[in-house]
Amino acid sequence: MQVKREMTAQQAFQKLSDLCSRSEHCQHEMHEKMHQWGVSLEEQAQVIEQLISGRYIDDSRFARAFIYDKIRYSKWGRRKVEQALWAKHIDEEVSKPILDDVDDNEYLSILRPMLRQKRKSIRAASEYEATMKLIKFALGRGFTMDIIKQCLNVEDEDEFLD
Repeated sequence: MQVKREMTAQQAFQKLSDLCSRSEHCQHEMHEKMHQWGVSLEEQAQVIEQLISGRYIDDSRFARAFIYDKIRYSKWGRRKVEQALWAKHIDEEVSKPILDDVDDNEYLSILRPMLRQKRKSIRAASEYEATMKLIKFALGRGFTMDIIKQCLNVEDEDEFLD
């Protein structure tokens, strides 16, 4: 039977600094990795401090990259991004200003084409039912009701349906 050998703080720092130099990560992810590796809580705190002082991790920088990636590439709405940041233990004081900086037009430019595409595949007995299905879809993607309404209440209805 093989016994799991604990990793030293120096080994953990080396692995995590290599990982962080390739992509953005948050403190919580680093704690989880060190926990899996069997690094003691005291050593975890030391490694996190080293990573912060070496600017390998910065929760504010991580939140900014995460927010813009999830909105632009994953096509998530604000609520879904907020939930994901909460799950990563990013403080609301860090994430809220960054989320507030995202212009509503950014969400609109993402949601409108998604709703147009979704509209083509919806089977509904009435316009009301189709609209409700679109709203449910958009809410599931994390968009707020005010953004959804702006997309559905286009002046020229043909512009929305095309």
